[in-house]
Amino acid sequence: MKYISVLSLIVIFAVVLTGCTARTGVQHAPTSGPYGFVYKWLGTPFQNLILATAKHVGGRDAYAWGIVIISFVVRLLLLPLSLNQQYKSTAQQEKMRAVQPQLKLIQAKQKEAKDPATQQKISALMMDVYKQNNISLTGGIGCLPLLLQFPILIAIYQAVQYSQEIGVATFMNIPLGQPSLVITIVATVFYIIQSWLSLQVVPQEQRKQMQTMLWMNPVMTFFISMISSAALALYFLAGGVVLLIQQLITNYIMTPKIRKQADANLKDHPVKIVVTEESIAKIMAGGPSSSSNSSGSSNGGSSESKAHKSARELNKGKQNKPKE
Repeated sequence: MKYISVLSLIVIFAVVLTGCTARTGVQHAPTSGPYGFVYKWLGTPFQNLILATAKHVGGRDAYAWGIVIISFVVRLLLLPLSLNQQYKSTAQQEKMRAVQPQLKLIQAKQKEAKDPATQQKISALMMDVYKQNNISLTGGIGCLPLLLQFPILIAIYQAVQYSQEIGVATFMNIPLGQPSLVITIVATVFYIIQSWLSLQVVPQEQRKQMQTMLWMNPVMTFFISMISSAALALYFLAGGVVLLIQQLITNYIMTPKIRKQADANLKDHPVKIVVTEESIAKIMAGGPSSSSNSSGSSNGGSSESKAHKSARELNKGKQNKPKE
């Protein structure tokens, strides 16, 4: 949910900053307000970087290749961070796979429970399983790579929108300052392939939970690219290539290694059994909790009666005490 919330926030900002509709032609650069501040500190430096790169590349599509090269370098710089988070996520998936029998038992008993109080008690056991087996609820997924990319998205958009040279440039006869269905589709295809590959290393029982989130990347890529310039779609295209490389590394190098480590770790440190048929049966029958409550109430009642008895005896002693 954290990942989806951040992704949704980025989409909202992207829609606001692009004015919800695609603009054609070169616009006048903002000089005041929040747009002027963003353009000064993000748009202008990135614009100069694209122009300098294009000057070294040369050729008719120099500006487009400048965007591609810079985008590729940015995503490569983020690759170690992304791989580290992918490593944590895969390790968490292996832990989840190990405790799946307990989670399935909890889910099955939740459906059997008839009253909300019992369902709540059974649901609380799931948190105990996660906690005692050191499993993160976020699954190791972080939002830092997304947040670091957000300023780059805004910088590319403004660099193209407010630059006379870049705004009128083309890439294979496709205007960079206007939306391009072709580049959008190609970029989206890369993200679709990456999402499909990422699902292949997810345990079967976890795929239903993961697939909605994973398929959001292609959808958001298509949506943002279609309301923005082709230059921004080129950024997504370059990012999709790097993301595909990252996923191949994850699938064929990282995941087998993590699974071997997880199997070895489970031999030395077996999964903690928090939930069993017997423990849940007691909860559903009103076992430990109700018995403890009843015993507590009975103990409380006896304690209370003893306190009253002591008080009466004390008062009686005071009354029988001879006056001086």
